[in-house]
Amino acid sequence: MTEYHVFDLGDFTFQHGATLRGAKLAFQTYGTLSADKSNAIVYPTWYSGRHWDNEWLIGEGMALDPKKYFIIVPNMFGNGLSSSPSNTPAPYDRARFPRVTMYDNVHAQHRLVTEHFGIERLSLVTGWSMGAGQTYQWAVAYPEMVERIAPFCGSSVTSEHNQVFLEGVKAALTADEAFRGGWYDKQPTLGLRAAARVYAGWGFSQAFYWQQVYQQLGFTSLEDFLVGFWEGFFLDNRDANNLLTMLWTWQKADVGLTPDFDGDTERALSSIKAKALVMPAEKDLYFPPEDEKWACGFIPDAELRVIPGVWGHFAGGGSNPVDVAFIDSALKELLSH
Repeated sequence: MTEYHVFDLGDFTFQHGATLRGAKLAFQTYGTLSADKSNAIVYPTWYSGRHWDNEWLIGEGMALDPKKYFIIVPNMFGNGLSSSPSNTPAPYDRARFPRVTMYDNVHAQHRLVTEHFGIERLSLVTGWSMGAGQTYQWAVAYPEMVERIAPFCGSSVTSEHNQVFLEGVKAALTADEAFRGGWYDKQPTLGLRAAARVYAGWGFSQAFYWQQVYQQLGFTSLEDFLVGFWEGFFLDNRDANNLLTMLWTWQKADVGLTPDFDGDTERALSSIKAKALVMPAEKDLYFPPEDEKWACGFIPDAELRVIPGVWGHFAGGGSNPVDVAFIDSALKELLSH
């Protein structure tokens, strides 16, 4: 599960001007690339997620069936597997790691897909949360290459309300004295635990907590859920500088910042040629359905399909079988056209 491949990007220059020597893109694949290379799907990772965290949506009989498709899961810059603050040598190590945009991630992925695999067309790009942001970015940056997109529980541009949420996470991580401006030798665990508690109020909906749905996940009380699920999540081999790198990418995400669009998000969305099935979650607190309804208004061939229920943002996280079935069914439908 944790095995992966590494694509050497060489000297990779980011949008903000820094060049990382010996940059690496970690990835895993599922299935076999067809002789005509027409069955490829790209399924990017999400905030702090690693490729194995995407595997809940891949399997025999599912839409992302490895017996039918060749599924590429590239790891984001900053997730600890691809080039990240935690694995990069000086001088771009730790707090000095370059600023990374969504476009930077997708540009690197495009090089992997075209240079390493020789793929010219993608049947589908899909992803959850920041993976959805990369999905939109793929469709804007490489419109002739992407046939279909299915971003779920994510957005093409990070709203101001979403940026405020992330400011809370950032403040919690950096307030720990052990953080030392990013030059720590041991993880700032108090900051990581605090960030987890900030995140806990946003990842699931009010109704999820009102109905104590966390009990379905095996947690016996609210405090048990906050410690066992949320603090455990942030302490699971996650590095504070890595989290802050990806947080910056998320905060600054905007397809309008793609080269040649001069910050015009609406024009960028209007340029998408892929057939789009956009799936926000009904009670997502930071990617609400109305934001994606707005985006769909500019994409020429887009359908908005809201994931119902109380799971909020984590409707796209693979923990609720009902939501998994909803997303999988929608992807099957999209791939059939």
